[in-house]
Amino acid sequence: MPSTESVHDRIGRATAELAPRLWDIALELHRHPETAFEEHRSAALLGKELESAGFTVERNVAGLETAFTARTGNGDGPCVALLLEYDALPDLGHACGHNLIAGAGLGAALALRNALPDIDGTLLVVGTPAEEGGGGKAIEVEAGVFDGVDAALMFHPGVHSWSSAPLTAQVQYRVGFHGRAAHPTGNPTEGRDALAALVQLFTALATVQRRLPEGSHIQGIVTEGGRATNIVPEYAEGRFGLRGVTGRLLDELTAELTRCAEGVALATGTRAEVAQASVRYEHFRNNDVLSESFAGHLARAGMTVGEPTPGVYLGSSDIGNVSARVPAIHPFVAILGPDESDHTPRFAEAAGRPEGRKAMLASAEALACTAADVLLRPELGARAWSELRRKEAAGF
Repeated sequence: MPSTESVHDRIGRATAELAPRLWDIALELHRHPETAFEEHRSAALLGKELESAGFTVERNVAGLETAFTARTGNGDGPCVALLLEYDALPDLGHACGHNLIAGAGLGAALALRNALPDIDGTLLVVGTPAEEGGGGKAIEVEAGVFDGVDAALMFHPGVHSWSSAPLTAQVQYRVGFHGRAAHPTGNPTEGRDALAALVQLFTALATVQRRLPEGSHIQGIVTEGGRATNIVPEYAEGRFGLRGVTGRLLDELTAELTRCAEGVALATGTRAEVAQASVRYEHFRNNDVLSESFAGHLARAGMTVGEPTPGVYLGSSDIGNVSARVPAIHPFVAILGPDESDHTPRFAEAAGRPEGRKAMLASAEALACTAADVLLRPELGARAWSELRRKEAAGF
């Protein structure tokens, strides 16, 4: 069994050798952005690279045409998963830098296989579509893709360099009100105004919002409000995005939305219909044991991460669903300054510039070294599982 230090050195050299090819692939993804569940070209490119390197590739995983897995190793030890995102945003392209996530995960897999060709255990690469709406990882979790995995590793480019990701639980609900159509002057008393009910729901939720804890919120839009101004709307509908710092708080917020809708329906003589309208993203449970390993290797590769700023939350991701099942990390590595934001044209530009390349390559090396630590040091994986169980017991 080689020493971890020698494997780390070989990973560093392998990553440097792979750097030109990895950047070409990241730029190819950047030039051809594909949105949720439409990432056919991206998935094919990444799968082909892994297959050419000797990985066994399975496509159409979890019933998703653009999901795949690739694996190597003898299966006799720990299983480490490297997660690749590659979906883009409508109209903005890779304004969340998923081309860099794919490049780093691919680079980590190839570098680790080069440095440790005879793996006692399993190195699993998981292609995870539709993080930006659709929840590919959540679907894969439920399909059993992560069963038997001991560590799930990925990085995310950002405007902060943080060792862990303060990501909240999130879900969307559709609320429809069924009323009765009428002419507003001819027979106004016969009407039951569904749109008025929906407006009252927005007012009630604005009051709820003022007392929500930090990191939780409700944001809604009107998706159906009637067809003509001279007809009392018999149906109106809104879509509401709910976020909670934890899954428990999201459950409470969901119950609050339902109570408000039912109360408004009672007051307006309408009927409320509340239905889940998206895949639910769980809050992210960072694994401190694995994060410490990653941070040390990233520093060795020339970049550093610190602790998140208290009270700052960075949205939600389906990595939360993975982290509820297996030890996981999702560090942020900055490619723009903290006064910037992702999901912007400037962030999309940075994902194709030298600052994006630097973060991708350093993260690829650190991910590969962290994966090597789990494969070569069984006690590390045991500590990571203990950390996850401790957080579960604490309700987080």
